[in-house]
Amino acid sequence: KTTARDDACATPASASPGTAGRRMCGMPLQSTRRHNRAMTLAGSASDTPEPALGPRLVLFTGGTALRGLARALARHTTNCAHLVTTFDSGGSSAALRKAFAMPAVGDLRNRLLALADDKVVPGDVLAFCASRLPEEGDPKALRQRLRDTGMADAQAWAAMPPVFAEALRLHLVYFLERMPDDFDPIRACLGNLVLAGGYLHHARDFGPALSFFSRLFRTRGTVLPIANESLHLCALLADGTCIVGQHHFASLPAPVKEIFLTVHEPDRNAPPDRCRPTAAREILPHLRSASAICYPMGSFFSSVLVNLLPRGVGEAIAATDCEKIFIPNSGPDPELRGLTLTDQLRMLLEVLHEDVPDVPDRRLLGRVLVDTRHGDYRETAWEDVRDWLARRGIALTDRDIVTATDVRRHDPEATARALLECCASPAGREARRSAA
Repeated sequence: KTTARDDACATPASASPGTAGRRMCGMPLQSTRRHNRAMTLAGSASDTPEPALGPRLVLFTGGTALRGLARALARHTTNCAHLVTTFDSGGSSAALRKAFAMPAVGDLRNRLLALADDKVVPGDVLAFCASRLPEEGDPKALRQRLRDTGMADAQAWAAMPPVFAEALRLHLVYFLERMPDDFDPIRACLGNLVLAGGYLHHARDFGPALSFFSRLFRTRGTVLPIANESLHLCALLADGTCIVGQHHFASLPAPVKEIFLTVHEPDRNAPPDRCRPTAAREILPHLRSASAICYPMGSFFSSVLVNLLPRGVGEAIAATDCEKIFIPNSGPDPELRGLTLTDQLRMLLEVLHEDVPDVPDRRLLGRVLVDTRHGDYRETAWEDVRDWLARRGIALTDRDIVTATDVRRHDPEATARALLECCASPAGREARRSAA
């Protein structure tokens, strides 16, 4: 098997930070010095003694695929920013979106819980936020059950420390005060309802609720929505079919030709109008000050590529002098019917070039991180991939990051270390200077 393991990410302990010779945008000198020290610590790819001084990684992410990696990275750095899709149209989020015409909250809640400091936050609190109502039952009775849970003497709060119980109950009451009489409570996730309550209470703004719960849960990183609008994901398929709604992406009847966003609700007969929202302003400082930007494993269209659609994302990525890394899925991804690794790379770059059509590909993607020893990349011809990447100045780095027992799973700790290693790669910094 042809591999690319000769493309090493050298990481000497003395490696300077990925932003050498450049003041970080908007950062005071003291913060820049602390950041530079963090990059030196990360350069050895060993456990960072001070995670609060770790490198600033930005990850575009969605559902559960990145949960393990998020926790592993938090052991090395608490400066990761997780930019999360809010376009899911299935599960518990679907009922909330139908009732309030709001963005999806499920992936935001999932990542907050994944990054919560379980040494501080009691297990009963985390279990409550992840718990769901039954998938069967009388909706009226389940709505009453929710109202009963909102009472101060409800059993749900008895085992929690008051500071957690009062905060969660307050935000659940925010939701209950606005809950429609016909709200569908089947399999409702209580954490989603709590987060939705905060969003609705603060005039449809996720910022205050996410900030509050990040502090309450001692979240080891930053969790932000990629956009603030209530939109849905669409796919134009190779056979001309147009699919609206992320919940359909697990069983697409043909390969995806293009994805876009729309204001149309799923399963409407009318052709969807295209919409390209502006990226949430809160994410831009994180992109501009990143030590590395990662397009990680996960559902390719609905977790990764969709996060790159908002206006301003590609421009911010191109303007940032740091490593940009794509980690493709290993094993089957139902969304990738018939699409090779080169197809994925081409589509990723096409979406990013919507903002910046004239910049070199190398400013948007600098490295592809794979595991040819244990991974399964579906009929990938590595010589062709390496040639395609080389023509664009993009490196292919091969590391043992997929578990030996399951080609579908990336080893969280090994993947975290590989990312930290690439953050400090002097070869990557030289290539970025050449591309500029």
